[in-house]
Amino acid sequence: MLRGIDVSAYQSSSYDTDGLSFVFVKATEGRSYTNPKLSAQTRRARDAGLVVGFYHFLWPGDLTAQAEYFVRRTPEKRGDVLAVDWETTGEGTRASNAEKDRFIRKVKELRPHHRVILYCNRSFWLTVDTTSYAGDGLWIADYVTAGEPRIQAEWRFHQYTDDPLDRNVADFSSRSALQEWAEGV
Repeated sequence: MLRGIDVSAYQSSSYDTDGLSFVFVKATEGRSYTNPKLSAQTRRARDAGLVVGFYHFLWPGDLTAQAEYFVRRTPEKRGDVLAVDWETTGEGTRASNAEKDRFIRKVKELRPHHRVILYCNRSFWLTVDTTSYAGDGLWIADYVTAGEPRIQAEWRFHQYTDDPLDRNVADFSSRSALQEWAEGV
C-alpha cells in the first residue's frame, strides 16, 4: 500500500510530503470555483516527485460545462490522475448517477491520455450509486483501517481518515507501479 493525501484550499501549500507517494489536489467545483492554492499545492507535489491527481467537486446540472471548466483549469501533464468528487453539495443537492457517469465520460473524452476516476464515500457507493461506473478506478472514502474499506467493489484509492487531514492509501505495490498505471491509458 502506498500512502498519500488530498488537499484543498483549507490546507497549506507547504504540506508535509515525507512518506507520501501521491497527492490529490482539489482543482475546481461547479462552473465557477478554482482552488486559489492549486498552483502552489501542485508545485509542492511535483517538487517532491509524487504522482499528482486533481479532483473536481461535482454539482448537478450542465455537466459538459463543468467538465470543460475542470480540464481548462487543471494542469495537463501525462501521468496526472483526474477525479470527480461525487457527494452532497453544501445546498443539500447532488448530481444524479447519470450526471456523474456523463461527467466522467466527458472528462475522459477531453483528456483521453489521463486516468479518470470516481471519488465518493461508502454511503454514496452503497446507497446512491446504481451504475457502479467509476471510470478508470474507484477512490472510496470509508473511515476504517487503511486499505480495508467496507465494500465489495474493486478500488484503487482509499481515504481512511480526515483527521488532521485527508489521508489515503493506494492499492499499488510501488510508486513506479502507480506511475505506470497513471500513464498507461
